[in-house]
Amino acid sequence: MAIVKNRRIFLRWFKYEEFNSPDDPLSYKKMEEEVLKRLDFARELANTPFKITSGYRTKKYNSTLKNSVPNSSHCKGLAVDIYCDSNRNRWKIIDSLIKARFTRIGIAKNFIHCDIDEDKANGVIWLY
Repeated sequence: MAIVKNRRIFLRWFKYEEFNSPDDPLSYKKMEEEVLKRLDFARELANTPFKITSGYRTKKYNSTLKNSVPNSSHCKGLAVDIYCDSNRNRWKIIDSLIKARFTRIGIAKNFIHCDIDEDKANGVIWLY
């Protein structure tokens, strides 16, 4: 177990370090606990590995990314991107994210974004 937001939660399918911003080795602590709980549940439902390609992002790191936006949900600890390598896995991942109550899903060629940012439109799926 690791401390996140000063609480202890157990993640069955992930290591906390997977959610770190590349420029901050302890930034997983800035992830919202609810996102991690829902993601762990989604992984259980999907019965397929989830490779996290982006979790928490510092504003500095976020600003270096080509298509990122300044108000990225990643910078609030409310979003993750999951690598996706096939249409079958894309279905499994998206289906499980919806069942785990993620309210915002973005679909790209090789990753799926999910977040629970209530400051943005909810009940949406978009393409990159």
